[in-house]
Amino acid sequence: MPLDIPFDASTSTPRALAHGTPRKTQIFQVSTLYGAATLAAALDAGLFGPRDEARRILLVSNNAAVPEAALRLDEMHGYARLAGRFDSVVDWNEAISPYHPSAWGPRGNDTALWQKAFRLAWDIDARDPVELAVESIQVNPARALAGIFSESAVHVYADGLMSYGPTREKLPLTIACRIRRLLHLDLVPGLTPMLLSEYGVGPEVVPDEAFREVLDEISRDAADDPRLAPVLEEAPTAVLLGQYLAAINILSPEEEEDLHVRMLTGAARAGHRSVVFKPHPTAPAGYTAALSKAAADAGVRLTVLDAPLLAETLYHHCGPELVVGCFSTAMVTASAYYGIPVARVGTALVMERLKPYPNSNRVPLAVVDHLVPDLERGQDPAPVGAAPESLSPLVRAIGFCMQPTTYAQLREPTAAWLRDNLATTPGYYFPELRLAELNLPGSRPQVRAKLQVRRARRVVRRAVRRGTGK
Repeated sequence: MPLDIPFDASTSTPRALAHGTPRKTQIFQVSTLYGAATLAAALDAGLFGPRDEARRILLVSNNAAVPEAALRLDEMHGYARLAGRFDSVVDWNEAISPYHPSAWGPRGNDTALWQKAFRLAWDIDARDPVELAVESIQVNPARALAGIFSESAVHVYADGLMSYGPTREKLPLTIACRIRRLLHLDLVPGLTPMLLSEYGVGPEVVPDEAFREVLDEISRDAADDPRLAPVLEEAPTAVLLGQYLAAINILSPEEEEDLHVRMLTGAARAGHRSVVFKPHPTAPAGYTAALSKAAADAGVRLTVLDAPLLAETLYHHCGPELVVGCFSTAMVTASAYYGIPVARVGTALVMERLKPYPNSNRVPLAVVDHLVPDLERGQDPAPVGAAPESLSPLVRAIGFCMQPTTYAQLREPTAAWLRDNLATTPGYYFPELRLAELNLPGSRPQVRAKLQVRRARRVVRRAVRRGTGK
């Protein structure tokens, strides 16, 4: 069942009846409004060719753990404007119901059948070539789409800081060889994405001007929302960003509440007396109780923004003097596109809690930790500028330690960097156990010895299980 959005009636004629020469169809898969905005900016900048050369389908996926209870993309301000750039919109959740988008993928021998079914359902003629633009190609639903449309060129877009980190899973060569480029926002000028680089995929920047124009378009759409009025009346000078880290088992709910309180305390200490908190869309309402008490104790006017809009819309309408967060991409967009000073809280704690080491949040955390002033240490908030010379080698070293097999060519540069810089680098960047596992500089002999004993015990246990048949 299509979503309720503006639809180009010219595409409603069955393709099989009104078909001449084959015409390219482009399928754009999105799960967030931020991602849709990135694609809209890429379209506006002409990065997918002239408008009249292809039919464009927006494929919307809700990847929340319980999609039925989560905020829908079409409920957010600005969605209809973005969807208007496409000829039709398809709900992926309904297309594969009752399966979950993150869990479902076709069996290898069923891909041709699924392609025929989707071509029929989405009115794509069998002769029409298809191109895909997807996010997070390592996982479903992007990986499922790439498998189903097995002859299609694939364009990957990254809408946040994760593009600077390594590819978290090895891709089948049947997919990797079809990836044409990585589209990304230039959030940290001078820092080149690692994502998909091992396959020779080149990065391509979505122009800043195009993305800012899309953000402004979304912001204008939200201007009349009554839930925004109280925020504007209070004239907040600082914005606090929630991320709901408990949902991905990094922090406990109590620790995340405390993280929000630390953000508010830091903003109050910096002189801000009117603050707005923008919780993560999936955060429970109770998360603001401790924050409200802390605000009352500190004499700070707190407004909790309960509206389906991007943080960037808040920046547009409020013009805050400070944005505080942990490692949200919205911190960097505040700086890159609005020139707002930013500050961080809690990055060290979160990096220490990340498990396993290859967790894909590690590089975004390191980028923010390295570039953004620490509010609790009294560092002055400031906009993030271009990447310093120290950042790229650090990110490459972390990337190697996350995926040493994939980026084997980075072993020697990483070892050299560690020998020169480890002594002055925070310990949570490179835990000693990880260095010992990879036989890199910085681990003590006794740690390596314990690791060898542990590995030997695992080998023995596996041998015993094989011998007993258990």
